[in-house]
Amino acid sequence: MSEIDYEDYSDDDQQEPRKDPVRARLKQLEKQNAELSRLVEQANSAQRELTFTKAGINPDEPRFKYFLKGYDGELTVDAIRQAAEEAQLLTPQNPVNDSDKAAWQQSNRIAAGAESGSDGPSWMKRIADAGSEDELMAVFAEAQAQGIDLGSI
Repeated sequence: MSEIDYEDYSDDDQQEPRKDPVRARLKQLEKQNAELSRLVEQANSAQRELTFTKAGINPDEPRFKYFLKGYDGELTVDAIRQAAEEAQLLTPQNPVNDSDKAAWQQSNRIAAGAESGSDGPSWMKRIADAGSEDELMAVFAEAQAQGIDLGSI
């Protein structure tokens, strides 16, 4: 028998390990998915912080930290502001004063009257001409609908 050198015939050096292209693509997509998920989470966090800031809540203030972590309501400026007011973290916004509202209504009536060119009804004359209580109440109702307080005339 002859001696054969088996080391010379080994195919280990010539063959590279086979790579599965599907598995390689899957790993690439998983890596992309993880990166995109991280970016979406960052964007959502930034959007949440911006909404709280617009509502008047400073995320850096210690008194708001628990509110920021615990808030799970609707993420709108109005809803967040209302919840913060209920928690007495923010002072309620003052609504328009009734006297301011009346002044605006009066200026609008004056402007509308200046544009129409008519003097409008004489309220005192209409009150004097009212023949019954129902007619008098109708005059007062019409004046009130136009924003006129006949009690101060």
